[in-house]
Amino acid sequence: MYKDKKKKLSPGEEERISREQWDRYTRARDNGHLEFVDMAKKCDAYYQGEQWDYADVASLDAEGRPALTINTILPTINTVLGEQSTRRADVQFKARRNTDNETAAVLTKLFLQISDNNKLDWIENQVFSDGLIMDGRGYFDVRVDFSDSTEGEVRITAKDPLDILIDPDAKEYDPKSWTEIFESRWMTLEELEEAYGKKAADKLRFIAENGNTYGKDSVEYTETRYGDTDDNFDYVGTSVPSEDEYRMVKSLRIIERQYRKLMRKEFYVDPTYGDQRPVPSEWSEAKTKKFAKTHGLNIISKMMRCVRWTVTCDKVVLHDDWSPYEDFTIVPFFAFFRRGRPFGMVRNLLSPQEQLNKIASQELHIVNTTANSGWMVESGSLVGMTADDMEEHGAQTGLVVEYNRGSNPPVKIQPNQVPTGLDRIALKAQENIKAISGVNDSMLGTDAAEVSGIAIQAKQNRGAVMIQVPLDNLRKTRQYLAEKVLNIVQRFYTEERVIMITDEDDPMKPREEMTVNETTPQGDVINDLTIGEYDVVVSTAPARDSFDEMQFAEALNLRQVGIAIPDDAVIEYSHLARKAELATRIRELTGQEPPTPEQQEAMAQQQEIQMQQVQLELAKMQAEVQKLQGEAQLNMAKAQETVEIDPQLKMAELQAKLQMKQEELQLRRDLSSATNQLRASQSEQQAAASIATTVLKTTKPADRPPGE
Repeated sequence: MYKDKKKKLSPGEEERISREQWDRYTRARDNGHLEFVDMAKKCDAYYQGEQWDYADVASLDAEGRPALTINTILPTINTVLGEQSTRRADVQFKARRNTDNETAAVLTKLFLQISDNNKLDWIENQVFSDGLIMDGRGYFDVRVDFSDSTEGEVRITAKDPLDILIDPDAKEYDPKSWTEIFESRWMTLEELEEAYGKKAADKLRFIAENGNTYGKDSVEYTETRYGDTDDNFDYVGTSVPSEDEYRMVKSLRIIERQYRKLMRKEFYVDPTYGDQRPVPSEWSEAKTKKFAKTHGLNIISKMMRCVRWTVTCDKVVLHDDWSPYEDFTIVPFFAFFRRGRPFGMVRNLLSPQEQLNKIASQELHIVNTTANSGWMVESGSLVGMTADDMEEHGAQTGLVVEYNRGSNPPVKIQPNQVPTGLDRIALKAQENIKAISGVNDSMLGTDAAEVSGIAIQAKQNRGAVMIQVPLDNLRKTRQYLAEKVLNIVQRFYTEERVIMITDEDDPMKPREEMTVNETTPQGDVINDLTIGEYDVVVSTAPARDSFDEMQFAEALNLRQVGIAIPDDAVIEYSHLARKAELATRIRELTGQEPPTPEQQEAMAQQQEIQMQQVQLELAKMQAEVQKLQGEAQLNMAKAQETVEIDPQLKMAELQAKLQMKQEELQLRRDLSSATNQLRASQSEQQAAASIATTVLKTTKPADRPPGE
């Protein structure tokens, strides 16, 4: 990953950098991160239904008492996740300065391509669920990846919140205000060798095997005794092994730190507007000057806070250089954020969930003990049975107990009764979970049957307002993410390249090719993404399926009140198979779909051939009529009885056919004229027929509080 960029450091410099890195990491770790990890793991376990402490379960099991789990956290969180999945981000770029609307539209399409290539919807689901469940924290990572393309592609991934350590002094949501951020993870020596080279791996193996490390959190060992082929146990530690022990290095901690540091840096300056943009540090002097000349920019240098990127493993520096990005690669999502303290939704549901589980377990225990609550037996009074037999079989139906004459008979101990109000306490615990989360019965779909639809809708709207905070924070994160993608595109998408665009309205259409940063022979740059400033507008739109359902229902309602919604518009938002093909056929039949140039040419040729055929038939018929007329004139002098009538009859028939052919020819001429008129007015017809369709496609629900 970084081994090609790694600079040669002196032993003293490497020790200084690694020690500083370790000290900064432990400071962030010990100032809130360890507590977050414990709480995040607990919240995640509760979401998955692991809600009892092992010691409590063992104690209850020893007493013969059950430990029930009534997991209400799972459906509660899933309901909020479902709300998020129906509200997709609609990102658009608007031209601000030194650019135009056409280039802004290209950027919008490029963002759609990047989202599609990275499956951003799925990644966002993961980050959002991490924020709700893992005590409020989820993270995107945005960087340029060259594994699949030499040009480099924007790669967006989701990070494990347990691996990310944020600046402990951070008070703002926006990472631009943070001083540093860490990513820490465990890697085996084999993985280290593959990523950073054999020399670094051998050096780390020597340090780890000799126990000369920074601390127990730096190296993870697997220890066994000589002669023992199985691992006895795993533990994290750095103690020197005894003579009869052998210690194997299991994994080592990698610390990746991005932090801000002052440096002198060159900037491009727009002489017209004064806008400044950093020159990529990896560019050569020749490339820097060529870019400035092409775009008419000036170059200045000044001191500024840039991002330094350092990667260490214990006492070994694996990478230390300026970051190729202007800011941190991490984009955070915090479900709830209060003065630098993020937290999730599950944390405040732990107590009522524990209460509900204990009440349910107590109720079941009372039920279990009702059948055999115990017996009071006089010592030595039983015949053929012992007290142990009574304990084991005392609950059997039809049990006969024989006791000695003169002894007191066995007496059944009355079972414990369910304490009064225990069911109300359980109900209160469930109501507390709903009240704290904002997810009510209507949102869960558990309202009683007699509740009206209007009441259900009102309760759903109130619940949606309660969960609006994490959804608003997600929109804030989407804004940061889009801005970071824009920055990376303008910084790295500097050469001419072809992008493939998928039609949002019709995903089945072939992908459209579009060239960006294309230089003309005159030296102009078409679709230049490298310059200019843009506003990022992030709105919320329904997911595709939900949006189609809404539009389909709205189109039907409009048609019922008399508005002429075209048939093809209704078909496009239906759930019919091959609906796009069906809508196209409807437009063709109604004259809304213009034929292709090939189709137009074929139609014209066919009409011309048909008219030529009719003209030939007319000429042939006219010649035959003239011949029959001549034959009739030759027989005029003969007697009436001897006159041959056949030519006259044939002439009459031919004249009738001739009339029909003339009418057919005129009809075909009219058809050709109508076709030409239709072509001339196709744009007007199509525009008139698609007014409502365009409104339906382009009108998306604006961001507004639920219920309005």
